[in-house]
Amino acid sequence: MPPVEVKWTSVIGLANQTLTTPALIDFVDQFASVLPEDVCTYIRQIHRRNVLRNDRLAGQLEEAVIAMNGQGVTPVLLKGAATLATAPVERRGVRLMCDLDIMVMPDEAESAVTALRAIGYQIHERTLPNSKRWYVELNRPRDVGTIDLQQGALDPAYLDRGPGNALNHCVPARFGRGSAYVPTPTYRALMLIIHDQFQDFGYWLGDLDLRHLLELRDLNSSVGGIDWSELTSHVSSGLMKNAVETQLLALAALLGVEVPHSMRCRLIPRLQFKRQLIQARFPATRVPFLAMTVLDLRNYRRRMTSGYAQAGLRGRGLWSVPRGSTLQFLLSATTTVRAGKV
Repeated sequence: MPPVEVKWTSVIGLANQTLTTPALIDFVDQFASVLPEDVCTYIRQIHRRNVLRNDRLAGQLEEAVIAMNGQGVTPVLLKGAATLATAPVERRGVRLMCDLDIMVMPDEAESAVTALRAIGYQIHERTLPNSKRWYVELNRPRDVGTIDLQQGALDPAYLDRGPGNALNHCVPARFGRGSAYVPTPTYRALMLIIHDQFQDFGYWLGDLDLRHLLELRDLNSSVGGIDWSELTSHVSSGLMKNAVETQLLALAALLGVEVPHSMRCRLIPRLQFKRQLIQARFPATRVPFLAMTVLDLRNYRRRMTSGYAQAGLRGRGLWSVPRGSTLQFLLSATTTVRAGKV
């Protein structure tokens, strides 16, 4: 049963901020008889609208996959696109999605772009061909979301696996009349954690992404679930290990997922998770807690120094002070309200 004294405006406000309002439909369906009527009505309305939006996204995704198949390209569906391809139709409306993330192999990139432009997509943004992370953002006026076309699913700076290896962790999937690949639940979990912790800078800023924690929970409950041993095998450095275990600590503590004790017992991840909780409750602590980046400064420098050595360059010392521009960026990011983060 839900607690008796609940400030529902605060609950709804937090759900809206973290983009998890549609996920409350399960709670409403279970406890509707004891919840305020206006709360139930609001959540059901948001969920109903999200079902309609995600159904349109699913149709848009199927059309895009079929078009790429016509050019000999079998794409890899990532994040929300993978959810649309694997979740039961009745569960589509639980997750809010911003866009459709699709990965192709480097030699298929131009064919994929050509296929999408042939069905009316226009290039909104495109990185240079030699960019470290190549992607093209495409859109059409009639669609509810954009397509984020990528060549690599994971940032090689944090994982020693290029996009070519991603197919080793995917399974073929039919999506309507199209054919695609979908990463296994374990690899999807890994991509989600790396996206949150590094591409979105969550590890350095102490952010919690409740929407993605819910997705990790659902991945673990899906057919096959998350293979914790395999997930550990992909962790390639002390920095990665700390970041992954920080996310898994949050998953176990906040959502009750049974994560092996060995993956949630070390000191630095526990300190980072405690930091996340304190910052979420007392946002004024975000700036002072930036000092906790020093906990992994040596791991980060070791990682970067190794990359410089392989390239024949000289890196900075393991305990060198971060550049002024880096500190300025972190300070700005930690005081900025970001959708989906607390």
